[in-house]
Amino acid sequence: MNSHEIDYKIFGEEMQFVEIELDPYETVIAESGSFMMMDDGMELSTLFGDGSHEEANKGLWGKVLSAGKRLLTGESLFMTAFTHAGPGKKRVSFAAPYPGQIVPMDLAALDGRIICQKDAFLCAAKGVSIGIEFSRKIGRGLFGGEGFIMQKLEGDGHAFLHAGGAIIEKELQIGEVLRIDTGCLVAFTREVDYDIEMIKGVRNMVFGGEGLFYARLEGPGKVWIQSLPFSRLADRIISASKYYGKRKDEGSILGPLGDLLGGD
Repeated sequence: MNSHEIDYKIFGEEMQFVEIELDPYETVIAESGSFMMMDDGMELSTLFGDGSHEEANKGLWGKVLSAGKRLLTGESLFMTAFTHAGPGKKRVSFAAPYPGQIVPMDLAALDGRIICQKDAFLCAAKGVSIGIEFSRKIGRGLFGGEGFIMQKLEGDGHAFLHAGGAIIEKELQIGEVLRIDTGCLVAFTREVDYDIEMIKGVRNMVFGGEGLFYARLEGPGKVWIQSLPFSRLADRIISASKYYGKRKDEGSILGPLGDLLGGD
């Protein structure tokens, strides 16, 4: 294996974290801000890139280019590596940034590559390459919710994604088509054909309230779907804050009717 072979355990229900168990000189890499806790004896280092073997062979400018591409996905230029430098076994944990689930991905069992939404990556065994995937389809790029850019994870180790709400894995057969909300798409394997399809019917488009486009995925391959995209959660919070922020009768039994009668 090119990637470090790690063991893990996922804790929690709605607010999960993953505990990674490392043997001596094994390393796990993570995005900035995902660290939760670790045992004594762990060494931290900041990587300009992802520390994968492919990136190490690119030279300085290759690393600069790879790191610069990650800026397009909204991630940091740098990643943090946690290495067990002593005897025995040590553990380090990484927490999800909002309510949802952590999804373990064994890339060796997934043909060495998955495509995921650009903010889904949490952590991975050292050796996993974290890059970007450009869409070659204009419709998917303009209306797919994630634009032309998604994250690409490659290698033969374990990687961990995070997504909102409940997560479901669908196995699509050859020619089988699945249509989902563009924001609910978490990840898919390389064989899946991903495109955007416009909702049919003027009434549905204008009054349906579900947007103008579906994500269309055609098998064969695996697809991971989330029930609560972070954008949807953020929209609800912002909407509620505008209403409750101006209320003076938080405990009133009249609620919105009181606002109406009060002239608000």
